[in-house]
Amino acid sequence: MKIEFQETTNDLQKRIDIHNQFGSRDIDAWMLEILQLQPGASILDVGCGAGKQCFSYHTYLKGKASITGGDVSKDLLAQAQQENQRRGTGIQFIELNFNQPFHLPQDTYDLVSCCFAIYYADDIPFTIREMHRVLKPGGRLFTTGPMPSNKQLFYSIIQEATGKPIPLMPGSSRYSSEILSTIQSTFSSTSLQLFENPLTFTSVEPYMEYTRASMSEDRKLWNSFFQGQDDFEAVMTKIKETAARRLEKEGRLVMTKVVGGILAVK
Repeated sequence: MKIEFQETTNDLQKRIDIHNQFGSRDIDAWMLEILQLQPGASILDVGCGAGKQCFSYHTYLKGKASITGGDVSKDLLAQAQQENQRRGTGIQFIELNFNQPFHLPQDTYDLVSCCFAIYYADDIPFTIREMHRVLKPGGRLFTTGPMPSNKQLFYSIIQEATGKPIPLMPGSSRYSSEILSTIQSTFSSTSLQLFENPLTFTSVEPYMEYTRASMSEDRKLWNSFFQGQDDFEAVMTKIKETAARRLEKEGRLVMTKVVGGILAVK
């Protein structure tokens, strides 16, 4: 299953910033609480992007770990390297395409993580087998992704504004079904934990910043809604009008992020 997806760095960062500013819970703290990382761990973060998760691990472990981040995007890896140099962490960042065999030895890592990325894999069983292969016996896989109930307000407003059905979202459509079942059949034990984070907006502008960034970042998923910049702006105008009516009626817009965390042991 090939996923048409295009990630843009600025839009991704805008969404992260809005999560931090308008959410009531810290997803990084939640992940670290689940993982209970130990000093000396060897960690691989697959789909590391600009290195956010790698830096979180490094800070939590106070540098007492061997951390590698891998991503297919050269632009995001360049950002990670730049931040790595600024911090002086010594984290290793490498090119890694999870649709191809990992050029990494088997039985190497204590933890392989893949946060908000695994559902873009073309062949889920192949990618999970590669993650399993590079883990040490007893090593752990940790993945995160949106659940089917994720940010229902967001989709409801878009559908009301455009009159169009919401396209199939690879995260919420694959994460709790195909991905979870594949991990369960590959690893010796698996657990699923949920994280809910309501984002509360009392004005329409930041909500629209999130919507614009989200639909722009995932533009290939939304290509049935707009073909060019003019179409995109016309859709944004309709969504803003709908969101403003909802806000006036309800007094606030509450968009709840619902994320699943799958933790599995080899």
